[in-house]
This record gives sequence, structure tokens and C-alpha cells, in this order.
Amino acid sequence: MEQVYSFTENLDVFLIRLSIALLLSGLIGFERELKNHSAGFRTHILVGIGSCLMMLLSLYGFEAFIEANDNIRFDPSRIPSYVISGIGFLGAGTIIVNGMTIRGLTTAASIWTVAGLGLVVGAGMYGVAILATALVLLSLIFLNNLETKYVSHYLNNTYIVVVEESVKTSEVLAVFDDQNIVLQRFEIEKEPHPRKTIYIHIERKQSVKEAELLEKLSRIDSVVQVNRRK
Repeated sequence: MEQVYSFTENLDVFLIRLSIALLLSGLIGFERELKNHSAGFRTHILVGIGSCLMMLLSLYGFEAFIEANDNIRFDPSRIPSYVISGIGFLGAGTIIVNGMTIRGLTTAASIWTVAGLGLVVGAGMYGVAILATALVLLSLIFLNNLETKYVSHYLNNTYIVVVEESVKTSEVLAVFDDQNIVLQRFEIEKEPHPRKTIYIHIERKQSVKEAELLEKLSRIDSVVQVNRRK
């Protein structure tokens, strides 16, 4: 007789584990959403719940079949291993390469971590999942602020250039080229109104004629504001 799995048999376990996966992955996704990243609240929740679901399938989905066939052996780690490798494709979609700037690496890593959280919760390891979530949030929120405030201060200067939407970024970069300034990072942030903010990070150990640099930048027609953040 064909073995049919009963949905209600472990319903309380499924409900608890899927809910915890939703909560923990949602916390990490919410932090990404606040920082306006491409993969935010909903994406992280779906990855977390999906991973938890795959682990539940691996642990409980084949019980009836295995019990009915004594000669069958099943490796419960096989499905989770495919989740870990497969989630890399989703993470790669969040990485954006724009000239010298690579953005989205942290979000890709958070998606991969959330997939791991889902698997851990699906296996019933709640304590490990909660601890891991706390450590991830600590690194994303507090360590990022610490790096911005202290570490970056000693490694680079940042020039902030507010420009009109129609500006040619090559004109801005040409000013730095004239002084042979090597750029460490270059980021463009679009504002709600028709303006953009350009963040240009340079290494501190360079000879910069700052007054001349700022004057040349301010002469560009589409430049609205220029300042330096130390």
C-alpha cells in the first residue's frame, strides 16, 4: 500500500520552525531594507523560509517511504547542500560592478547567511540560529558605524560632490586625473529630486592641492555643491 504523509503529524514543529525562520531572516532583511539595498525585507524572508522548508523536507518528507522500505538509506544533508550551493546564484544577482566600485557584496553575503539560518532553524537548532542572527546584526549595524567613524578616517578622504542629473561623471573624474590622484572608491547615489551625490574616496597618503581641486570641481556647470569629509 502506498504510504501517504500526514500533514498534521508534525504541524506544530513546522509552524514553530517556519515562524522562527521568518522572524530571524526578517530582522536581517529589515536592516538591508533600511539601507535601501536591492535585496531587502521580502527577499531575505523568502530565502530564510525557503531554506527552512527544504530542511524540513529533508528531515520529514521521506519518513513514510523510509519506514516502509527497510533497505532504503537516505542522507538528510543532501538537499541542504544543494541549497547552500544554489543560493550563490541569487546572491550574485545583488552584486553590481560600476567602474571601480563593487556594491552588493555585503547583501549577497547576508542572503547566503540567511539561507544558512533557515537550514539551522529547520534542523531545530534554535539557539545557534538566534546567536548567529545577533552576531550578523551586530556586524551589519554597529561594526559598519565603527568602520565608518574610525577605520575609514585613517585610510581615506572622501570628497562629496552634489551634481545635477545631466552631469557627465567623466568631467568630475578628469579633475582628479589632472592632479594624478588615485581613487580608492567611486560611488553614485541618486537623490529623490533630479540630482545625484557622488562620493569619491581617495587614499590619504597622496599629495593633493585641495584648494585647487575644490575650485576646479566647483567650476563644472552641473556641480551644485562640493565638500570634503575627513
